Amino acid sequence: MRNLSGGHIVVEVLEREGVEKAFCVPGESYLGVIDGLYEHPTIDLISTRHEGGASFMAEAYAKASGKVGVCMATRGPGATNLSIGLHTAMQDSTPLVALIGQVERPFKGKEAFQEVDFAAYFSHLCKWAVEIDSAERIPEILHRAFYIARSGRPGPVVVSLPHDMLDDVVEYKEGVVLDYSSPEVSDETVEKVLEKLAQAKQPVIIAGGGVVAANAQDELAEFAEKVKVPVASAFRRFNVLSNDHPNYAGWLGFGSDPKLIDYIKGVDVILSVGTRFSQVTTQDYTLISDQTELIQVDISPDSIGKAYPAAFGVVSDAKSFLQKALELAKPHQDASREKTVQTCHEAYLVSSTPPAPSGSAEFAELNAVMADIVAAVPENSILTSDAGNFYGWLAKYFRFTNEKRYVGPTSGAMGYGLPAAIGAKAAKPDHTVISFSGDGGFMMTMVELETAVRANLPVISIVVNNNMYGTIRSHQERHFPNRVMATPLTNPDFAAVARQFGCEGETVRKNEEFLPAFKRALQSDKPFVIEVQTDPSIMSAAQAAK
Repeated sequence: MRNLSGGHIVVEVLEREGVEKAFCVPGESYLGVIDGLYEHPTIDLISTRHEGGASFMAEAYAKASGKVGVCMATRGPGATNLSIGLHTAMQDSTPLVALIGQVERPFKGKEAFQEVDFAAYFSHLCKWAVEIDSAERIPEILHRAFYIARSGRPGPVVVSLPHDMLDDVVEYKEGVVLDYSSPEVSDETVEKVLEKLAQAKQPVIIAGGGVVAANAQDELAEFAEKVKVPVASAFRRFNVLSNDHPNYAGWLGFGSDPKLIDYIKGVDVILSVGTRFSQVTTQDYTLISDQTELIQVDISPDSIGKAYPAAFGVVSDAKSFLQKALELAKPHQDASREKTVQTCHEAYLVSSTPPAPSGSAEFAELNAVMADIVAAVPENSILTSDAGNFYGWLAKYFRFTNEKRYVGPTSGAMGYGLPAAIGAKAAKPDHTVISFSGDGGFMMTMVELETAVRANLPVISIVVNNNMYGTIRSHQERHFPNRVMATPLTNPDFAAVARQFGCEGETVRKNEEFLPAFKRALQSDKPFVIEVQTDPSIMSAAQAAK
């Protein structure tokens, strides 16, 4: 047995949980933890420039690595800044543990310096929010925090650490890393699902983050082939099925192919696997008709029937369900179903092919830029983005595969793209990592370029600059025509700013300038920013396709 401070015990737990990376803005209220990390060089602590950036990095790191993300912040302002990434983790079902410093125990309840009741503040943003009042209980509670973060429907957990508790020296008693099992599904239940699917005249599979979290993409592909059913991916869950797979019918979200929407509105049976049917996936909850029979497979019973009534709910891990379904399913022989699958995939291929550029010389065109990106992005790539009208081109024209992955926020958080790319690169240093941002979102977290330089994480940042909050402008012009207010922006020379941070940077003003700049970025060993100046009158991929 050893006598250790609370801060050092926290780090002992992190090491036992297999933590390799953590992201933070340092703060005096948890310096005891940082001091503990000084003696544990196996855990790389990446200090960021803003707590929002730290939480985005940890969230994307978790997605890219498959591990629990870890971020840290000080009390009060630091913790509230951190909350944007925790909200993202909650909506994206990403396992994350946030360690937050807290005021000294005797000062609680007195509105002490930077005091916030974190258990109350984070209760609706996270799976669990807890404060550790006794250093002796750190192993017990912190191991449980990791267990809760990764088990069931994964999500974020906040652990509040009073400043003085971290200084207490107590006898360290090693805790237990809690293992967990996923819910198993019975043969009888799967047989019932297969019978409903076999009898369907126009079925579809809608797959979401549960498939990705369970690493069940191969099983989904084999199952869809066997039962001859097209597969649509939920909002920002492109990697449920390689987009070049013949059963892939396209994605759901903003700007989905109208043919896919019409097809789904006409189906008689939907098999959903690992999706919570978000507002965006369901086109404002208009996608599924009352006549459609919904079979919902989800690891969390709380998600079943939450957005739509489920005719049959199955509580199961996606991989377990699909493995059992493959074992019990008989190959479907209906030629018409095979033809439907082919028609859906062909419609996706047509809709995801960038149109030829118009030839305008005044601005770079995102149709041409996307065509170059599709042609030049190497295998083993991760693409990240935040929210904005630029995202429509990425969603529509980039075909994600098992070797070309997407990491993005279903929460629609702006400012996510760059820090997410840094987190993903920290998880997968051998991968090419590219972020897509608009000028509005990029400016929110642009300071993290310095983090990328200092941490030697060479990511590529593509900044689509139309000098406005483009998505909000689109809504503004639709709902309040000719009354533009608050959405115009002015911007710096992003390439020049990047060079000031120690990155490389280039500006693209014409179509033919992008591909050479992109190729230089792919060869660079530094973070690289490419500013793409686009026509502010072209507000969407659909508009540009006309």
